Amino acid sequence: MTLASIPSPTTGVWHLGPFPLRAYALCIIAGVMLAVWLGEKRWVARGGRPGDVTEVATWMVPFGIVGGRLYHVLTTPQPYFGAQGEPIHALYIWQGGLGIWGAITLGGIGAWIGCRRRGIPLPPFADALAPGIALAQAVGRFGNYFNQELYGRPTDLPWGLQIDPEHRPDGLEDQATYHPTFLYEAIWDVGVAALVVWADRRFKLGHGRAFALYVAAYTVGRSWIEALRVDPANRLLGLRLNDWTSLVVFLGAVAYFGVSARLRPGRETVHRGAHEPPGPGTGAGEGTDTDTDTDTEITA
Repeated sequence: MTLASIPSPTTGVWHLGPFPLRAYALCIIAGVMLAVWLGEKRWVARGGRPGDVTEVATWMVPFGIVGGRLYHVLTTPQPYFGAQGEPIHALYIWQGGLGIWGAITLGGIGAWIGCRRRGIPLPPFADALAPGIALAQAVGRFGNYFNQELYGRPTDLPWGLQIDPEHRPDGLEDQATYHPTFLYEAIWDVGVAALVVWADRRFKLGHGRAFALYVAAYTVGRSWIEALRVDPANRLLGLRLNDWTSLVVFLGAVAYFGVSARLRPGRETVHRGAHEPPGPGTGAGEGTDTDTDTDTEITA
């Protein structure tokens, strides 16, 4: 018998006249705003032009949403294109289903386009944005809480999450409380953001290494959180596809970090971009290597 538990919200939608306000969308929007705000502070502290992050976000965010949805649909096609699937539901992003690696991949392409238009280098921009992305993920996970989705195995722990009968998985209809994996990941994401900020200050990470650290640290947490989940997922050799993706991405991030640290030590100097003349001898948007003792420190 469970003596304590976390209740699930009674609704995830509120109506403002004829317009629905969905908690999932509000959480995504709040996360994006937090990431842009923190990224702007860190980018300006690195030497970037104020407004760069907001401008690039107009490319990055739409690309990221499309990429996140594509990843989810491609890795879990049955609800949309299976025997009982509804293809139109692939467009219903308010019902949940944004894969982080699709969002990072296409969002990165959008960021590259935005950075090119502003005349600024992508690697230090990604470094500035990295902890904000982790915090955005933490906020976004509360959208899953309101949707009563992506929870873990049944548990009698005091922090077990109450799931309404209509949202329980097949075969577990009599189980009332489950691991709140949305909360586990939110806490982990906050820890990842703190780690990146600390390491960036302590070691003056540059050339995309702060972003690589965020990616590697996030995937470590995602691996054990995935092991707790009971929602349907496609598997390969006994592991969920997200586990394989996390493994590949982790190895890539660690390899990039190591090779970059060896080939391009220190932190690059960021110029003000295409809308403000760069320093003498440097092309617009190019970064130059500097000694780590003289670089501008990035604040939280």
